[in-house]
Amino acid sequence: KMAAAAAAVPLRLCHQEIVKFDLEIKAAVQDIRDCPGPLSALTELNAAVKEKFRHLRGRIQDLEEMAKEQDKESEKQALLREVENHKKQMLSNQAAWRKANLACKIAIDNSEKDQLLQGRDILRQRKTTKESLAESAGNITESLMSISRMMSQQVQQSEETMQTLANSSRTILEANEEFKSMSGTIQLGRKLITKYNRRELTDKLLIFLALALFLATVLYILKKRLFPFL
Repeated sequence: KMAAAAAAVPLRLCHQEIVKFDLEIKAAVQDIRDCPGPLSALTELNAAVKEKFRHLRGRIQDLEEMAKEQDKESEKQALLREVENHKKQMLSNQAAWRKANLACKIAIDNSEKDQLLQGRDILRQRKTTKESLAESAGNITESLMSISRMMSQQVQQSEETMQTLANSSRTILEANEEFKSMSGTIQLGRKLITKYNRRELTDKLLIFLALALFLATVLYILKKRLFPFL
């Protein structure tokens, strides 16, 4: 029993590796089918698939050798049938691999043809646009000359505006000086008016005092003459 258990371990490992390589090959074939190019990328994928097929073929051969070494005829025949199934699956994978390569190469060729056609269309467009570019260049040159003339006029107008502003500035300075002179005159007039107002108040006070003194004098004289006994 121990010998049988020990012999089953390599068989199980061999089965696992065969299944693993089979799945990896299927995934790689799908990658080839979806490969957008270039051919160098396709070559790298094919190299990887070849390596996986080499490992798979080796594992199938190992399984076949193990099958031949089985003591029981029933187990031997069962393993040999399994080996045949794995070989058929490997042949199916190889056929799928060839179809994927063919489809990928056709897609890459079509893509390259499309790129060539696009390149030709671009060349035609470049040829047809030369005249339009030359015309556009002429229009741009004319526009630049027009802009240059406008800028020259603007510069001249700016110079005239600056001259006008300078003249206005001088006029404002002169008016400011006149205002300063008038302000001094106004302040002097205000001082004189204040002085005259004070003098008028003083004169009124003096007149009032003189009038009061005169009335007092008249009343005193009248009192002495009319009421001498008082």
